[in-house]
Amino acid sequence: MYAIILSGGKQLKVEVGQKIYVEKLNVEAGSSYTFDNVLLVSDKTVVTGNPTIKGATVVAKVEKQGLGKKIHVYKYKAKTTYHRTIGHRQPYTCLTIESINLK
Repeated sequence: MYAIILSGGKQLKVEVGQKIYVEKLNVEAGSSYTFDNVLLVSDKTVVTGNPTIKGATVVAKVEKQGLGKKIHVYKYKAKTTYHRTIGHRQPYTCLTIESINLK
C-alpha cells in the first residue's frame, strides 16, 4: 500500500515504514504529524482525489529536525571587481510513516 501526499509544494510517494525528508515543519521531535493533503491511495485498487481525497490521512512520526548540506553560491561580474560568496543550509524535518488511513 502506498500514497502520494503533498508537503511543502512537493508530491511524495510514501509507504508504511518509510523514512522521508520534507521541508521544515513546526513540530517537535518525537511527536506525530498528520498529512491531510492525500492525492492518491493505492492498495488493491487505486483511489484518486479531485484534487485531494476527503477523509484520507497519512500519519507520520517526527524523528528529527535538521539542516542539509551547505551549498556555496558564488556571484561574479566581469571587469568590475565584484565577487561574493554566500553559503546556505536548507532546514528539513525527518519523518517515519506510521499508517495510511482511507475512510
